Amino acid sequence: MRRLGRRLTDVRGFNITELLVTCALIGVAAAVATPGLLTGLDNMRLGMSVRDVDHELQYARLKAVSPAQPMRVRFNCPAAGQVRAVEVIGTAANPDPKDLDTALDRCDETKYPYKPSGNDVSRLTRPNNDGPIRRTQPGTTFTASRTLEFWADGTVHTPCQALCSPGAATQIGTVTLTLSRKGKTKNITVNGLGKIQMDR
Repeated sequence: MRRLGRRLTDVRGFNITELLVTCALIGVAAAVATPGLLTGLDNMRLGMSVRDVDHELQYARLKAVSPAQPMRVRFNCPAAGQVRAVEVIGTAANPDPKDLDTALDRCDETKYPYKPSGNDVSRLTRPNNDGPIRRTQPGTTFTASRTLEFWADGTVHTPCQALCSPGAATQIGTVTLTLSRKGKTKNITVNGLGKIQMDR
């Protein structure tokens, strides 16, 4: 036969002291872990930004090689922390005035997709390969000293201020783009042959 009643000493559970000690230990552990979590989050956001810029460079190189149409990667286009790949339009004999390196028309989101000027029917179908503006993670900045132009053979060049013949642009040696966020930095290296390498 079972007993119907229980004595007060048989009741199991936690008293208030044990609960307070457990809460204090959890609080201390959370306080110790928070800076590491924030640093990890910053590193993750920097890595995401590096991959976004790397993706834009790879996209421009692929689009330059596959249809044999030069592509440019513009940095801080139109604002800091933004990058965009745009197709080079026009020719040396008949350059499109809005394709100058200093013009921001190709970076303006309200004018996307970009419509070339002039009335040459063959140019009205271009550009077909302009990409959207890519934004890096908030708080991430990058240093980019120049616009990079990928050619159909995969090589990388510094474009002329006005659109010019391929012989007039200069092939680059190696360019290093540095992305930074809260004191941490990662690099993307592009050499003249079009090899793109990013820090892991």
